[in-house]
Amino acid sequence: MKKMNLVFLSVLAFGLGYSANNIAVSDTNLKIAVVDTAEIISNSSEVKALKSEQQAKMQEMQTTLQKAREEISKEADAEKAAKLEEKYRDEINRQKIALDENYNKKVADLDKKIRITISEKAKSMSYDLVLPKEVVFYGGDDITSTVEKDIK
Repeated sequence: MKKMNLVFLSVLAFGLGYSANNIAVSDTNLKIAVVDTAEIISNSSEVKALKSEQQAKMQEMQTTLQKAREEISKEADAEKAAKLEEKYRDEINRQKIALDENYNKKVADLDKKIRITISEKAKSMSYDLVLPKEVVFYGGDDITSTVEKDIK
C-alpha cells in the first residue's frame, strides 16, 4: 500500500510539474529584434577612419622597406649589409607589431561600442531578445537603421 501511495504521489508531482512548465512556456510573448551587424560595421565612419589609418601606416612600412632595400643593395661589405638587413628587419617587425596591436585594440573598442549601443537601444525599445540578422530566416523587427544612427 505504501508503494502504491508513493507511485501515486510521484505521478501526481510529475503531472503538476509538467503542467506548470507548459503554462510558463506558453505564456511567453517575446519581443524579438534583429540587427545586421555587417551593415553597421560597413557604414560606420569609425571603421572607415580606421581603414584609412591602417592604409597610411602600411604605406609607411612600405617606405621603410624600400629604404632598407636601397641601403642594403648599396652596401658592398657583406657583413655590414647583413647588419643593416637585421636592423631593418627588427624595425619593420616593431612597426608591424605596433600596427597590429593598435588595430586590434581599436577593433575591440568599436565592437564593444556596437554591442553596448545595440543593448541600450533594444532595452529602450522594450525588446526581450536581439539576434544577428544573418542567423534569422524569418521574423523579428529589424532595428539596424535605428542602431546605426546612434553609432555614427
